[in-house]
Amino acid sequence: MLQLNFSPFPSLTTARLCLRQLVPEDADALFSLRNNEVVNQYLGRPKATSTAGAIAFIDKITNGIANNESMYWVICFKDDLQLIGTICTWNIDIEKDTAEIGYELLPSFHGKGVMQEALTAVIDFGFNSMQLKSITAHTVPGNIASSKLLERNNFKLIGEAGEEIIYQLEREAFF
Repeated sequence: MLQLNFSPFPSLTTARLCLRQLVPEDADALFSLRNNEVVNQYLGRPKATSTAGAIAFIDKITNGIANNESMYWVICFKDDLQLIGTICTWNIDIEKDTAEIGYELLPSFHGKGVMQEALTAVIDFGFNSMQLKSITAHTVPGNIASSKLLERNNFKLIGEAGEEIIYQLEREAFF
């Protein structure tokens, strides 16, 4: 069974990126991300309607991390800490040692390897620090880029649930 402790917050770094904690000062950038039509088209959520909603979401995320229920990182470049996307582990099942991964990225950064770098870092954190046995990801049939990203990272298609395609990565397939 997982023994989670996300304090202090685990910032992650890659060659180009810093994955850092979401803070109230990110509210405007988070609103822009969650209000973006291209980003939202595959996420099945309504567009954000206000910066106040982004602030409430930041509070929700902060509480989830404090309660060791989820992890949520801002994706930014090392030389510019402006939010360009987010990546998270959530739906953590401490009995089965599993979690779901989710991510979103501003369209101007699509196709530049940003999410590949961030995903690799978070998968490594999930397996090595959290001690997960498997990680799942859900996408929709039209999100070809996300499906390709998951398959490139050894996620296997395990089924469909309604409008979602479910992928899974087993710990052994990562190492």
